[in-house]
Amino acid sequence: MNLILLFNDDFIDENKVRLEGRRLKHILEVHRVATGDELRVGLAGGPIGKGCITFLNNTSLEMDVSLIHPPPFPLPLTLILALPRPKVLRRILLSVTAMGVKRIFLLNSYRVEKSFWQSPVLQPENLQKQLVLGLEQARDTVLPEVLLKPFFKPFAEDELPALIKDTLPLIAHPAAQKHCPRDVLQPVTLAIGPEGGFIPYEVDKLMSCGFHAVHLGERILNIEAAVPALIARLF
Repeated sequence: MNLILLFNDDFIDENKVRLEGRRLKHILEVHRVATGDELRVGLAGGPIGKGCITFLNNTSLEMDVSLIHPPPFPLPLTLILALPRPKVLRRILLSVTAMGVKRIFLLNSYRVEKSFWQSPVLQPENLQKQLVLGLEQARDTVLPEVLLKPFFKPFAEDELPALIKDTLPLIAHPAAQKHCPRDVLQPVTLAIGPEGGFIPYEVDKLMSCGFHAVHLGERILNIEAAVPALIARLF
């Protein structure tokens, strides 16, 4: 936890917070702080600064906080991700949040198992847990937006044309003829399929909207490796 993420409910006064539970446990066991020590803190959706510990015991902690710095700039990327298996989704959400992605669409695809859409991981409170962990890792405060799209065709036909406007729309596809570009200087919309990739119908549908198919090379990566590899290459 490189940043202690604060929420409005944590404030007991204008510039004073009280923490309990998971964050307190981490502060005690990992940071091993004492009264008078300072921690890097940030307000969810707001600025970043420091918190000076004024009270500490095994059940609660109080800090005087000063929040003066803006959060890091977001990555100019919209990620469209065919819904992966729940355990993989948790890790991907954490990593892409840490990388600065602020808009994530979880999309159905022919090769996505129907049971994935019933996973408790997709409950808002469980999604937020992974996003918060990513923000804490990256010293960021702005939660990404995660949107569930369980129907491929209506999303592609009704929403994608407006979504990709003024961006570079790319599909990660192993059979593509072009390499994924590097150091892109414009906003990108990146679509990544499930394990096994988008089926030809889905690729054709995306390309008819304006997407360009690209690949990372000869090696076929699993989704968990491909997502950060593609983002790192693009930016």
